[in-house]
Amino acid sequence: MNNLRHSGNARAAASRQVSVIRSIIADLERTLQILRIDVHTEEERVRVFDKADSSYPILARTLSARVENLKTTVADLKERLASLTVTEGIAEAA
Repeated sequence: MNNLRHSGNARAAASRQVSVIRSIIADLERTLQILRIDVHTEEERVRVFDKADSSYPILARTLSARVENLKTTVADLKERLASLTVTEGIAEAA
């Protein structure tokens, strides 16, 4: 009986993790959209679009680096989510 109860708790914990990870991914993807808009706005303001140009805005360069870091984080979270859903047998609900 203890094994069954423990198994249910593990499944519930994994289900909570899946829910939290999905929420974090959604939040980060919204943040990515905002940052991309901010980069574009800054490029438009300065009228420099080439990152190799020495007059490319520092703000746009910094925000672009942040975008790349967040994209990596989202990809890692999606990998974690996939491993949780496969390992724990949790059905993927859209």
